[in-house]
Amino acid sequence: MMWYNDGWGWGGWFVMTVLMVLFWAVLIGGGVALVRYFSGTRHHQQPGPQWPSGESRDGGGQDRRAENLLAERFARGEIDEDEYKRRLTTLREHR
Repeated sequence: MMWYNDGWGWGGWFVMTVLMVLFWAVLIGGGVALVRYFSGTRHHQQPGPQWPSGESRDGGGQDRRAENLLAERFARGEIDEDEYKRRLTTLREHR
């Protein structure tokens, strides 16, 4: 039998085992990546109230984020009450 003298011996079994584990890891990881890629489109929608047409009321939440930022600045004391009310009125007028 020529296998024992000219073959890789135990090193060949070790290399084959590592390659087989890598093969299955790549195959399973690729399958998981494909499933997540094709089913992940629903997770990228903007949260918030939706109109029947599927569009959000305030254009993706830009107006709501601006009001929240303004409220945070008022809460931290960066702006006074008069400035807060003036800017909030301005934001709501330009919707």
